[in-house]
Amino acid sequence: MTLHVEIRGAGPDLVLLHGWALHGGMWGPWLDALALQARLHVLDLPGHGRSGWPAQVRDLAGLARAVFPAVPRGAAVLGWSLGGLVALELARQHPPHLRALVLVATTPKFLAGPDWEHGLPPPVLDEFSQGLAGDYRRTVQNFLALQTRGDEHALETLRLLRGRLAAHGEPDREALAVGLGILREADLRDALPRITLPALVVAGEHDRLTPPGAGRALAASLPAARFRLVERSGHAPFLSHPAEVLAEVGGFLGRHPGEDAA
Repeated sequence: MTLHVEIRGAGPDLVLLHGWALHGGMWGPWLDALALQARLHVLDLPGHGRSGWPAQVRDLAGLARAVFPAVPRGAAVLGWSLGGLVALELARQHPPHLRALVLVATTPKFLAGPDWEHGLPPPVLDEFSQGLAGDYRRTVQNFLALQTRGDEHALETLRLLRGRLAAHGEPDREALAVGLGILREADLRDALPRITLPALVVAGEHDRLTPPGAGRALAASLPAARFRLVERSGHAPFLSHPAEVLAEVGGFLGRHPGEDAA
């Protein structure tokens, strides 16, 4: 299995992990400014974009193990949605290896349940799972539309997402199915108090997939986290409100600089 990684910029290492069904080309133009202060390692997650799919991956722990070889020692990790779950799992597995976490639209538990009100209703994820077996392209398009719902720049953000969707090729069908399984089953709440890395949690006010309450609970459970709400944004605030997110992320990385990459 080969991971596709694009490296650009100068400064301390920063690894970027995208969300489900997407790829490393989805981050948008705000990375141009971020690359002025960090050496970016922009990954395609396993089975997504130009990265191969390791058939042995069946859960979040396995996905993080597959990503780990592409994470330099001392790097900060910026994860979005499913990528944020992978970032948390990397921090759980390898705490001395990482410098800091930036968690965008990230939740420790994706689905709502009797003891967790900040999640997506299970029937919504069931629809995506059923859709994969039929028209998976339409399923992914519907997923993108849900990401932008409620955002004040919804049409523009959705246009950006759809325009970049096929730039790195189509994702592996098995990777999509396993990814939905991870979103259904993963629950990192008990591990959060032991993840002591400096962390920035960024949430969109109108995010329908990972509600801001999930971000607040995540930040409250991490011992060294700061919470930032991006008002009037949805699930992709770095696309809809790039200047605001860049200022927050840049300031956080400046406070936890690490060493410049060799």
